[in-house]
Amino acid sequence: MNKNKLHTTQCNFIPQLLRPVLFSLLPVSSTVLCKGIMAAPKPDEISHPPMDQLQGLEYCIDSNPSWVETIVLGFQHYILSLGTAVMIPSFLVPLMGGTDDDKVRVVQTLLFVEGINTLLQTLFGTRLPIVMGGSYAFMVPIISIIHDSSLTRIEDPHLRFLNTMRAVQGAVIVASSIQIILGFSQLWAICSRFFSPLGMVPVIALVGFGLFDRGFPVVGHCVEIGVPMLILFVAFSQYLKNFHARQLPILERFALLISTTVIWAYAHLLTASGAYKHRPELTQHNCRTDRANLISSAPWIKIPYPLEWGAPTFDAGHAFGMMAAVLVSLIESTGAYKAASRLASATPPPAHVLSRGIGWQGIGILLNGLFGTLTGSTVSVENVGLLGSTRVGSRRVIQISAGFMIFFSMLGKFGALFASIPFPIFAAVYCVLFGLVASVGLSFLQFTNMNSMRNLFITGVALFLGFSVPEYFREYTSKALHGPTHTRAGWFDDFLNTIFFSSPTVAMMVAVFLDNTLDYKDSAKDRGMPWWAKFRTFNGDSRNEEFYTLPFNLNRFFPPR
Repeated sequence: MNKNKLHTTQCNFIPQLLRPVLFSLLPVSSTVLCKGIMAAPKPDEISHPPMDQLQGLEYCIDSNPSWVETIVLGFQHYILSLGTAVMIPSFLVPLMGGTDDDKVRVVQTLLFVEGINTLLQTLFGTRLPIVMGGSYAFMVPIISIIHDSSLTRIEDPHLRFLNTMRAVQGAVIVASSIQIILGFSQLWAICSRFFSPLGMVPVIALVGFGLFDRGFPVVGHCVEIGVPMLILFVAFSQYLKNFHARQLPILERFALLISTTVIWAYAHLLTASGAYKHRPELTQHNCRTDRANLISSAPWIKIPYPLEWGAPTFDAGHAFGMMAAVLVSLIESTGAYKAASRLASATPPPAHVLSRGIGWQGIGILLNGLFGTLTGSTVSVENVGLLGSTRVGSRRVIQISAGFMIFFSMLGKFGALFASIPFPIFAAVYCVLFGLVASVGLSFLQFTNMNSMRNLFITGVALFLGFSVPEYFREYTSKALHGPTHTRAGWFDDFLNTIFFSSPTVAMMVAVFLDNTLDYKDSAKDRGMPWWAKFRTFNGDSRNEEFYTLPFNLNRFFPPR
């Protein structure tokens, strides 16, 4: 019998502890042949080198598809932005005493301002391909204003709606100064010196994971359309992504539009056939395609304009509580900027660019207050996720989507048609896109040493508390009908409750504090600082000029730092 064959067939019976000794006496060829004993793998076979820019995208931030493809992709981003633009007014306007007509006007105004803010951000802010949408962070202080005793005693519902809207406008206008000052003074750039890849991982991850209650819990309100939408979107965008028509991966690129059209038609068929006639009111509201009352209430043409609700009113307590929402919006957008830069195959935005973007976001929140959108602005997380799903990170696509927002907000009937898509359809897509953004945050761990107990401790504690603390505040509020912070000073309650309702904000406070106080002097390499350092200044990397230079040669007047 061949000696090598003998060693191969009998090696399974050799005790594990004796194998190194016995096989050291055998020829190398026979050792390699033995089952369970493999040659030592090469380092490049068991690890992946860190990459500054995400690979695999078809179009990065400054490359563009054909005009036809760009327009369709822009319309797809517009459709996705409708979810938040309709959800927030649909919840708040009835609490204020508003009618369906008022709700439609607020939705139109919000979309109009979103379009303007998106153009400002992509032209003069960070210049990243991001959609600026409404922020849920403003819900806590706005609900507090709605329940203010000076407003609730107004008996006429329409008058109460107008007075509440003006109070919200005044608070948002004053609070917007926080981001304007922090951004344009470059104070936020100074604060960002304390950030590291390790410290930003929980923040970016929870920008996506922290919105879990907007996902499947909303899908569950109408599983017969939500679950098919989720399955169809995943099938088109992932399993059928290699299907090409005219050398274009049409199912992957336009998965949102195709699956939304199919499921929306299916939902309309269920509605028309009377499937929901005898179902509970909540089910009908979430499943039927004719319950939004947007199309019938929308005017044919309506151009939003500043102060259309009347002159804003100002109250120090309302403004102070709203400042917390502006701070939360700042932190959440900071994480979203980092995620968007990666999904656009760009380098992380330098501190100067990041602060510039926050300043222009503050201008956007000021516009929210002047126009009366009933919320402030932040980066639309779902649209950031769509960059990765389509593998198109083009800035021009987002600018086209901003054009659609402005256009359809003025043509009320057409905009209301698309805005009547049932919420569970949007929520099904959120399940994928929020998760994608969260995974981008986790990908920053590649620049850190995760064999360090210090890093494991910081990452784990920040992520856990980022989930746990806001969940405690939500559960407490749902039972007690007020937040855990409940004193005679309503402005103080609003400030703390707003801060601790936000998962990314809690994660940033914990992660940045621990990262900069726990053995930080000897852990620069483990934290990923050698990689991070070159992106902290505009001139630190030559690629920054390509991605973040202002248009129209404006860098002459606003030189980067």
